This record gives sequence, structure tokens and C-alpha cells, in this order.
Amino acid sequence: MSTAELKAVVTGSEKQVRLSDMKPKDQIAHLLRSKQAEISKMLPKHLNAERLLKVAQIAATTTPALAKCDVPSLIGAIGQCAQMGLEPNTVLGHAYLLPFNTKRKDANGNEKWVNSVQVIIGYKGLIDLARRSGQIVSIASHEVCANDKFELVYGLDEKLNHTPAMGARGEVIGFYAVAKLKDGGHSFEFMSKFQVEEIKAASEKKNKRESSVWKDHFIEMGRKTVIRRLAKYLPLSVEFQTAAALDGMADAGKDQHLDDIEGDYSIIPDDAPEIDTDTGEILNEKPAETKQISEEKLSIKPEEIQAKNDEPSPEEQEKIKKQLIDESNKEQAPRAARSRQNFDLE
Repeated sequence: MSTAELKAVVTGSEKQVRLSDMKPKDQIAHLLRSKQAEISKMLPKHLNAERLLKVAQIAATTTPALAKCDVPSLIGAIGQCAQMGLEPNTVLGHAYLLPFNTKRKDANGNEKWVNSVQVIIGYKGLIDLARRSGQIVSIASHEVCANDKFELVYGLDEKLNHTPAMGARGEVIGFYAVAKLKDGGHSFEFMSKFQVEEIKAASEKKNKRESSVWKDHFIEMGRKTVIRRLAKYLPLSVEFQTAAALDGMADAGKDQHLDDIEGDYSIIPDDAPEIDTDTGEILNEKPAETKQISEEKLSIKPEEIQAKNDEPSPEEQEKIKKQLIDESNKEQAPRAARSRQNFDLE
């Protein structure tokens, strides 16, 4: 199938009938293969594009609800996992692809319900991303039970000691996360069961239904929640911040818009609005502005170029300057405070 035909399929034109004639497994495999080159460019060294696409295909075809989801959102979700370097739906427990029912506006402005794919980050995925920052030696999260020996002290001499009971541990009463920093220091965060259940209730209220993830995996969700809370005070990477923001949006019942497949890779600027990693809310959002870079601001003096042997020649600097002007004049202020790779169908 040509690129034009593939675009017609995803955008919903008359060629869609041809793709819809395929079985869900073949349809997903075809579209994932068409995006392998783009996904490969985003992968960190420890991940293989072919393996990631196979994992995604298995996840989509073994979960009937995923196979019925909007295909562009599936491709976008895979791209997001690739960018973060996390394998979805594997025994590693790093990330999960789950169906999400949301309202979207069609070309005529009418709202309709759409089944899209969301990326849910596991607590093990957050731990893996935190370790990759280079500033964290180790990070862990545990549940505390009624029969455990547990000591928590705040103040000038903070202290956290936990010895799990060897027999029946009793019911869960809280969760904590602790990180050992590269400089030798430690940082920890504790949340009671009541605090975690408040976040669970808020998530279910926004989703207007009981969450099966919270119901079936309460301990894992509690661990992840306290890690996200601790992460606010840690020096972490953009990938971790992206993962926490996406996960917060999922918990809050917000559409991640992973099927927005047109555009270029965008990096979060310094003045981008802050995202609450617990709720996914955008804080202190600023109005979008179009940035223009003038010729004068990009002027480069020849003597400055010659100062360093490893810098480009004046001719190369002139080409770079022209390219920056062309690109920046097309650049629009960020639409959301998150970093992600979008796909262009052309």
C-alpha cells in the first residue's frame, strides 16, 4: 500500500475500506511496519525497534479491546513508549497499553465517542526511568502493613525504618518511596492508605466509574503514586517527567491525544507551563505565542567562529543560521507541557 493510500486510511477517506477488510492483527501489523523507521529514530540504545513492534503487535492482538481502538492512537502510544524507552505489556511491568473511551470532535464540530489507546506507566517503569537520570543511585517503593515494624520521623532529624513482619503482615496501612542520590544523600516520601485512597477516589470520580486497575492492583498503584509524589523533589530526566505527566493524565481521565500524528518532535522549553504529576493538570498555563527570530539576533562574527577549532567554518555557520531562521519562523509555541514524538504520514 502506498503512502497516499495509508494516509487515506488513517484520515478516514474512501481507501479505508481496503484496510478495514484486513483482520485486526494484519491491519495493526501493516501500519506498525510502515512506522518502523520513525520509531527506530526515537529508541534508546537498550531497545530494539523490531522487538518493540512485535511486543506492541502482540499486545494489540491479544487484547480484543485494543484491536478495536483507533489505529493512529495505537501508533502514537507505541511512539511514546519508544521515546521513553519502555516496553509495554511485558513481564517487566514498565508500561501498559489500555483502551480509553473519550469524546472527540469530528470535522463538522460534532462530538462523538472514540476508542483510543492510552499509555499507563507501571511503578517499575518509573523506577527504571529515575535510575537512568544519572542523579539517582537507587530508588524503591514499598507498602507498609499493620504488623510490620515501621518508624517514621519528620523534623530536623528525619528517619524512616521499616522491617516487614515475617508472618501475617496484616492489612496495608501506607506506602513509602525512598531514593539514594548520587551525592550520598537520601530522600523519602510517605503516604498513608487514606491519602492514596483519596487519589483513587478522585480518579474514579473524574472517570465516572470504578477503576479496574486500582481495584485489581491496589498495592502496585499505591507504590506508583508515592513514587510520583517523591519525584517532585528529585533531579529527574525529561523522559521521567513525560511519563509522570502522561500517567497523571490517565489517572485524571484526561485524553492523552496520542493520535495527534502530524507535526514534529518538540522539546519542552524553559517557560513551558508546569504539569502536576499527581493529577496531570497544567499549572500556570501561558497563552501561546508565535516566536520569530530576526536576522540580527542570529548574526555571527567571523572572529568568534575562528576562536575554536572544533566549531564550523563561517560558510557552515551561514547555512546553519539560515536553517534556524527558516525553522523558527515556522515554529509555534508549545500546545502542551509534555515532550513527545508525533508522526507525519507524508
